[in-house]
Amino acid sequence: MTEPLQWARYHWQRPTGGENRDDHERPYSYSSLLAFRGKSSQTPRLAGKHRVVVPHLQPFKDEYEKFSGTYVNNRIRTTKYTLLNFVPRNLFEQFHRVANLYFLFLAVLNWVPLVEAFQKEITMLPLVVVLTIIAIKDGLEDYRKYKLDKQINNLVTKVYSRKEKKYVDRCWKDVTVGDFIRLSCNEVIPADMVLLFSTDPDGICHIETSGLDGESNLKQRQVVRGYTEQDSEVDPEKFSSRIECESPNNDLNRFRGFLEHSNRERVGLSKENLLLRGCTIRNTEAVMGIVVYAGHETKAMLNNSGPRYKRSNLERRANTDVLCCVLLLVIMCLTGALGHGIWLSRYENIPFFNIPEPDGHVISPVLGGFYMFWTMIILLQVLIPISLYVSIEIVKLGQIYFIQSDVDFYNEKMDSTVQCRALNITEDLGQIQYLFSDKTGTLTENKMVFRRCSVAGFDYCHEENAKRLESYQEAASEDDDSADTPSGSLSNMAKPRAPSCKMVRSGPLGSISSNHLTGSCFALGSGASEVPHSRQAAFSSPIETDVVPDTRLLDKFSQITPQLFTPLDETIPDPPLETLYIIDFFIALAICNTVVVSAPNQPRQKIGLSSVHAMPIKSLEEIKSLFQRLSVRRSSSPSLASGKEPSSGVPNAFVSRLSLFSRMKPASPVEEEISQTSKSPQGSGNSACPTETEKQDSNVDVTNGKVESLPGQPLACSLCYEAESPDEAALVYAARAYQCALQSRTPEQVMVDFAALGQLTFQLLHILPFDSVRKRMSVVVRHPISNQVVVYTKGADSVIMELLSVASPDGPGLEKQQTMLREKTQQHLDAYTKRGLRTLCVAKRVMSDTEYAEWLRNHFLAETSIDNREELLLESAMRLENKLTLLGATGIEDRLQEGVPESIEALHKAGIKIWMLTGDKQETAVNIAYACKLLEPEDKLFILNTESKNACEMLMDTILKELQKKNPASPEQASSEALHQPPAPPDSGLRAGLIINGRTLEFALQESLQRRFLELAARCHAVVCCRATPLQKSEVVKLVRSHLRVMTLAIGDGANDVSMIQVADVGIGISGQEGMQAVMASDFAISQFKHLSKLLLVHGHWCYTRLSNMILYFFYKNVAYVNLLFWYQFFCGFSGTSMTDYWVLIFFNLLFTSAPPVIYGVLEKDVSAETLMRLPELYRNGQKTEAHLPLTFWITLLDAFYQSLVCFFVPYYTYQGSDIDIFTFGNPLNTAALFIVLLHLVIESKSLTWIHMLVIVGSILSYFFFALVFGAMCVTCNPPSNPYWIMQEHVLDPVFYLVCVLTTCVALLPRFIYRVLQGSLFPSPILRAKHLDRLPAEDRTEALKK
Repeated sequence: MTEPLQWARYHWQRPTGGENRDDHERPYSYSSLLAFRGKSSQTPRLAGKHRVVVPHLQPFKDEYEKFSGTYVNNRIRTTKYTLLNFVPRNLFEQFHRVANLYFLFLAVLNWVPLVEAFQKEITMLPLVVVLTIIAIKDGLEDYRKYKLDKQINNLVTKVYSRKEKKYVDRCWKDVTVGDFIRLSCNEVIPADMVLLFSTDPDGICHIETSGLDGESNLKQRQVVRGYTEQDSEVDPEKFSSRIECESPNNDLNRFRGFLEHSNRERVGLSKENLLLRGCTIRNTEAVMGIVVYAGHETKAMLNNSGPRYKRSNLERRANTDVLCCVLLLVIMCLTGALGHGIWLSRYENIPFFNIPEPDGHVISPVLGGFYMFWTMIILLQVLIPISLYVSIEIVKLGQIYFIQSDVDFYNEKMDSTVQCRALNITEDLGQIQYLFSDKTGTLTENKMVFRRCSVAGFDYCHEENAKRLESYQEAASEDDDSADTPSGSLSNMAKPRAPSCKMVRSGPLGSISSNHLTGSCFALGSGASEVPHSRQAAFSSPIETDVVPDTRLLDKFSQITPQLFTPLDETIPDPPLETLYIIDFFIALAICNTVVVSAPNQPRQKIGLSSVHAMPIKSLEEIKSLFQRLSVRRSSSPSLASGKEPSSGVPNAFVSRLSLFSRMKPASPVEEEISQTSKSPQGSGNSACPTETEKQDSNVDVTNGKVESLPGQPLACSLCYEAESPDEAALVYAARAYQCALQSRTPEQVMVDFAALGQLTFQLLHILPFDSVRKRMSVVVRHPISNQVVVYTKGADSVIMELLSVASPDGPGLEKQQTMLREKTQQHLDAYTKRGLRTLCVAKRVMSDTEYAEWLRNHFLAETSIDNREELLLESAMRLENKLTLLGATGIEDRLQEGVPESIEALHKAGIKIWMLTGDKQETAVNIAYACKLLEPEDKLFILNTESKNACEMLMDTILKELQKKNPASPEQASSEALHQPPAPPDSGLRAGLIINGRTLEFALQESLQRRFLELAARCHAVVCCRATPLQKSEVVKLVRSHLRVMTLAIGDGANDVSMIQVADVGIGISGQEGMQAVMASDFAISQFKHLSKLLLVHGHWCYTRLSNMILYFFYKNVAYVNLLFWYQFFCGFSGTSMTDYWVLIFFNLLFTSAPPVIYGVLEKDVSAETLMRLPELYRNGQKTEAHLPLTFWITLLDAFYQSLVCFFVPYYTYQGSDIDIFTFGNPLNTAALFIVLLHLVIESKSLTWIHMLVIVGSILSYFFFALVFGAMCVTCNPPSNPYWIMQEHVLDPVFYLVCVLTTCVALLPRFIYRVLQGSLFPSPILRAKHLDRLPAEDRTEALKK
């Protein structure tokens, strides 16, 4: 780290200590520390490595042309093609598919006279048809994108004109880097721009980012430091600064750079200063900024990857089958070539049909055989199904349509249904063997409910609050049973909000969705359909906001009065240390966050202090009823409160008394993917809580008297809080319940109304946001009473406990007290985690002005660097967050989603192994695992918690030996065959569960222990990985997928699950309360975990079975038909002659038999959805790939050979010795082949509908119609033989009908008999289930129970 620091000091020779405090009083972002640590350059910055942005003004003309003028403009183009390059480029892309190259080769080969088999035009027809269909599809899709691009590029915005010296309307496409742009409320940002001015007095701009990440809650952005104090808008003509920033990248959470003034003074830039293209201005009358990235270099466009395309497992298998058919084709052609050579060599003299060359030379039998090989390649080309890939694409689109149309996936509360974002892996849903799931928001609701807290070593169990939660559960269950949802219930529909601004400018957006504005287009729906409707303030349901205080803690609050601190009479003792801890604890809960405050009736408006002070004081009962009424309105997310708050007028004597505060070293908070909850048992077993509670008729009455005795809660319930995470919201609502209400927040200060102490205004110096490296969050404030710099920290207990101060400067007494407090708090934390609660520690630290100035100097160097900024900021945060004083801990409950235990139980029965990968504590994760039935009480648990690699290896060996004794299996089996098979049924032996923490997982993922870890995990029924980082999650999925060669599925709801979702074969995102990052990275998106069971067990099974059988059917019908030509070669000297007209030969596969298998692939249902859900074991059919095994493929081809033999030789022996011509012989073959192929599909179909029958009958009628018309018109189409009037004569010939019927029956008889015997003597589980479907409803229900 020395080089970056030396570089920073070199460029920052000016002293920073004398700068205004305002320069530092702003929040900073550290959210990308994990993702980008180690990716930055390790050397000082070099010239040309970064982007220099110069204003687009006359004084900077030369410099502008040198730098900014070389960057791309704001025009976007998401289309692939233009009118000029459409044909060549589309053909180039299509010929990347090997099958198309193969048929192009055959078409060219047929133009060689020596090997010509068909008319030249006929050979090209199948290829031309397929290429045309795909080209039309691609062209229509590209034209839709073109229209959308044109609409977006022509949107209008205000751009400063250097000629007219004012802002003028200009199209988005004409905006360039360096332009000054002015935007009004509700306008969409046209390009990435640095914010230079906002009409907000605090220099704040609120933006809605739903077009980027799907999150509807507002984000705040800050005017560049130094421009906040300006009363008037920045004049572009007077702007003389330049910007240097990082090159364009797709990281939405990072922006690094600095703004350099003309006097060489530099100001650091971060993502807080950047407005991103596609976001919408809210709650701000007007803003102005300078463009730094435009067009395709904006972060939104760099994130626009479009729909996801993956190759499914079945498609890879189909490619292998195609290669097998190519091998078969080569063998058949070699046979033909050899036969032709032998045929020619049998003639002693030159045969009359072997016409000499013009020079009299006669082709030898060997050379003739060589030519015949290529002729046979052309003749038998139909063996390779050219229409297979087109049909697969059509079938998958149909399958996706029916998945998205399933009403069972519809979530009324969120007004969303399943989204299929990957278009070509639907069948993979039916083959999943391993499922990797996040916990919070995936298995749980992500509705954080404050349950318990420990302050100063005392546990407060909140019995009354537990009763409230029980009443909500009962109310929720009643609401589910009734159609009419009562006002205020949890299931109220979210109502869209109308953004309210002081000045609304109707933008030219029309109906364009925000996703389209960012340039993102999805194949099956984009824009608004990708993002849930705007809804009420996030995390603001009554169950989350209404907290009933603990009576014992309220008693202690009632002792907090201003007189306790203000009198100078020394006879009054100092406030008890516990009281000071309580005050600090709830202040930390209220301010250590990024919560935005707003009024509930105008949730998107800022709150001025005048309105705040005018609000009347209300009792708890009035407040509760008011808030319940407000919560019914489903108001949208509130915005940030603003306004400079006056410091509260507390007497100076309070300062001296508060010196006790400064002695307490505060601890640092860590907010992690922390423990999440199952439904924890109500009540408490902790000795600090009463074991019995008086039964009250009303929870409100229990505490009402207490509350009224307090000074009141002036604005608490008249405000709404909008948080970025549910944990933050829960803690702020809990603090409000104890009369410590967050009133307003600006970039410079936070105001809290603390019960009897009045309004306290904290000067906000810095915010160190939560990140997954530090696992904590801190705020640095100047205390309004003591005027000292205080750091409040909250975060994961495992991290906070390590940062606590070892020694106390106030003597051994306080040191001993801190040790006891730490031990008691740890006991309470252990009790919380056993109940499945998410735990969080709260701590603080008091800094001297000298310490703070030293830290600030180093921090300023870190934040103004471009290279290595993340590492430098991380080091700076580490220096601040240490020597902490523990204040207390919280326990928050996160309930299981509805239907999760039932879904996991069904997935287990289906043979799917489920791993829970979470960042939470081990105890919490295990409790959730039991609650959701991932683990059963009778399971044998093995826990892997080690501190070294050797210990991890020894422990794994010990566990493996025990498992091998219980479930004997050789190591080879366990590590190879057994690992690749679906898990055994639960009754096959000992059910084991494996628990492993993040530290041990780090050892297990090392190459030397990977195999042993996989062997151990494969023997376990379920695996729970605790304290796992996002990177470890993805590594686990990658390891299992690659080493065990199994189909994997990952499901999550947050940004920390994205890497895991992208690594798995199938990624599923849940559109929950943590935004849409997981959804946007996923292949499929659902709204609740319970929908996963039907998606896999029903639609996954159907899609896999349908597509497998359809692919096999395509190979069958092509082999069966092309073999007719092959058998005929034995009777025509292997001359490459066809007994069928070439047009009929081409249309047979291209037209007459193409639609039925497509309909089969879309509509086939081997078992009903109800039965598949009741019998999850049927899913194992797809896991074992029983529908498309190599053996199944070869049996299908053998059946095709048999049917082709029957189809050829029955007509052959019927007409043997007659004088019919070649096409008259071929016509019954074609007709019988058509009936055989179509009726074969009927035998294989498990559910025939009127659509099936309509298509089959239509195919037969189209064949006869074509044959009759073609036979009547084609007099000399194919001399010397012609199909003229052949079909007309045959339809009047009884022998023709007899041949067709007899051939069809004999050909299909073996398959029909096999299916009959299979269904009656040795039925498969699928057939048994199909039999259940035919039973009456009552009998079927009874049979399913058995």
